[in-house]
Amino acid sequence: MTPKIIINGREISAEAPPYVISELSANHNGRLEAALSIIDAAQAAGADAVKIQTYRPDTITLRSNLPDFQIQDGLWAGRTLYELYEWAHTPWEWHEALFAHARKRGITLFSTPFDHTAVDFLEELRAPAYKIASFEAVDLDLIRYVASKRKPMIISTGMADLEEIKEAVAAAREGGCEELALLHCVSGYPAPPEDYNLATIPDMARRFGVPIGLSDHTIDNTTAIASVALGATIIEKHMTLDRTGGGPDDSFSLEPAEFAQLCRGSRTAWNALGQIDYGRKSSEVGNVMFRRSLYFVKDMKAGETVTRSAVRSVRPGYGLAPKHIDEVIGSVMTCATAANTPVGWDKIAKR
Repeated sequence: MTPKIIINGREISAEAPPYVISELSANHNGRLEAALSIIDAAQAAGADAVKIQTYRPDTITLRSNLPDFQIQDGLWAGRTLYELYEWAHTPWEWHEALFAHARKRGITLFSTPFDHTAVDFLEELRAPAYKIASFEAVDLDLIRYVASKRKPMIISTGMADLEEIKEAVAAAREGGCEELALLHCVSGYPAPPEDYNLATIPDMARRFGVPIGLSDHTIDNTTAIASVALGATIIEKHMTLDRTGGGPDDSFSLEPAEFAQLCRGSRTAWNALGQIDYGRKSSEVGNVMFRRSLYFVKDMKAGETVTRSAVRSVRPGYGLAPKHIDEVIGSVMTCATAANTPVGWDKIAKR
């Protein structure tokens, strides 16, 4: 049986088109109107779902200026962790409006909780599924608590080694999760395509027996679309209204037109995969006539022996297939036939 999960009635499996998630993350840049507009843009682009993140600065880190809490490198260098998450978090008082707006627009909204209180809050809002972020994939207690809600769960595996992924999966199963998917991920912002090693996707599918997707932090769509050919059933990508907006995640996010291209491209790739089929395709039928076949190249009399100089393999394809050339040479004409006529079994008799 093909592994699958179902979120709001939409099957996620190798037998369904890729489930495309628009990661809203911090791209609201502190404005509820921007968050609502991203939901609108995601729905218009063809996304299946929008994902938000549910935490407060004090539920994800500590307010401290000690070196452990200072960000030294990357996009957010110079800030403390508390400052980053205060800047980036989605206010909890927005959540009800976000869920209501998504329902109104007919697009699924779910979230990544970062502690037990966030899970409880999302349960009150009837969240249909949960995502575990890569950085929390080692928080087995959180995974077990999310799993206890018996909702579909997606675990992102950035930075996790094989043993840690096994532990996360075991925790989800121990907690009661029956519908589980994993996302292959590189937790670089942005991440270079060569770090992705997409060949890992089919290996994960074999090892864990669950739907495998991709959380993509590259700056274009190539890696995500290529992953579909290797079996990715979920594509998650950050989306912003303006890549130059200056927010925490804007610079490595897709703008709406690019996200629409991602939706189209990933589904085109899935449709192109199809199934094992060596038969003639519907789009080829009209071109069969342009294949090569055997034609008489001079006038032939009844009773005349067919020589090699009398026939050629040419286009179009209305005569015998070229593979019959040795059978045709040396045969005897059963009727008079003009040059430029296709060779057929009705015109010759084998000696």
